[in-house]
Amino acid sequence: MIRRLFTRGTWPETTRIADVLRQETVGGVLLLIAAALALICANSGGWYADLRDTITGPHSIHLDLTVGQWASDGLLAIFFFVAGLELKREFVAGDLRDPARAAMPVLAAVGGMIVPAVIFTVINAGGHTEGWAIPTATDIAFAVAVLAVINTHLPTGLRTFLLTLAVVDDLLAITIIAIFYTQSLDLLMLAAAVVPIVLFGLVSRRAARPWWLLVPLALLAWGLVHASGIHATVAGVVLAFTIPVSDFADRLEHRIRPLSAGLAVPVFAFFAAGVAIDGFGGFADSLSDPVALGIVLGLLVGKTVGVFGATWLMATFTRAELDDDLAWIDVFGVAILAGIGFTVSLLIGELAYGVGSGTDDLVRTGVLTGSTLSAVIGAIVLRSRNRHYHRIADRERMDLDWDGIPDIYQEPDA
Repeated sequence: MIRRLFTRGTWPETTRIADVLRQETVGGVLLLIAAALALICANSGGWYADLRDTITGPHSIHLDLTVGQWASDGLLAIFFFVAGLELKREFVAGDLRDPARAAMPVLAAVGGMIVPAVIFTVINAGGHTEGWAIPTATDIAFAVAVLAVINTHLPTGLRTFLLTLAVVDDLLAITIIAIFYTQSLDLLMLAAAVVPIVLFGLVSRRAARPWWLLVPLALLAWGLVHASGIHATVAGVVLAFTIPVSDFADRLEHRIRPLSAGLAVPVFAFFAAGVAIDGFGGFADSLSDPVALGIVLGLLVGKTVGVFGATWLMATFTRAELDDDLAWIDVFGVAILAGIGFTVSLLIGELAYGVGSGTDDLVRTGVLTGSTLSAVIGAIVLRSRNRHYHRIADRERMDLDWDGIPDIYQEPDA
């Protein structure tokens, strides 16, 4: 099974389950299920927190982590590896290769990170400002899944815009994690990590790519990056960037994506989204806290204003133009969807405040609320636009059908 993952040539789908897990909607649904289960379990007794905080792993190599840390540092590295493959493909052969075409969604992503950070910082001025980056992230899997569910007639340019925006957002979020949320840096371990990373890249460029060498190199690189003090998920992105854009990279992503969507991200969500809520009153009290309020407003308002505002400024004051198939209300709907910050926002929240700090529950409440509101409101806006484009398509189809009727059956012009 593992050997077939890395060998060349064509091969059939191993299971129908893996094929289903590659669908964008499935990843979003599994995220929702995992988050819902986390909320239920976190409010059904102390066993959930005990399980999440159970330490396991060898202490001698600094891998004595809690179960929750294994999910965020370990499993989530798989998600970032897949994201890294997508990022490199976009830079080499996708929309980000053409600066003129990529300029608008790239600056939209930048605006969508600056405004939420400012909102959070202003609300928490003099308080817990270290979480400023929490509302800056967009969950690409969740946002694209919502769009896929409601999209039957929306322009293809809308999905391209969201994907490009989310890809750039991921890159910026990874950079923020590496620079601003590295507590201490062990340069010796970091230098040592370069060796397996370089070897991984060299082996991935060979015609014969032995899985028995790639897998241990990846694990060694992950362990050394973790020991260096940089968040270990960064290793997943760096390893992905060493792989050339080729059929091998496509096959690799094709095989690993089900593992990311079906295991890594849902398990992380299960251990990261659990927050104990003391009834509606406790929930309302949590949202009134500056940390939770800053996250909610940052995701819902900041992302919308940042993404839409940056796009409008680009279209108004530069030569950049909006896709001919898109209307500004479409961009507005996508800007709201960009406020779904689930996976990476929860990760940054853990890095900023830690687990068990008391503030972590506020972070989870804010991220879950802000992401849910963004998903629901964005879906409502884009659903109405989908109906609009559906009516246009129906009219065009009726016109084509009428044009095809012989003249003898058509009424003469008045």
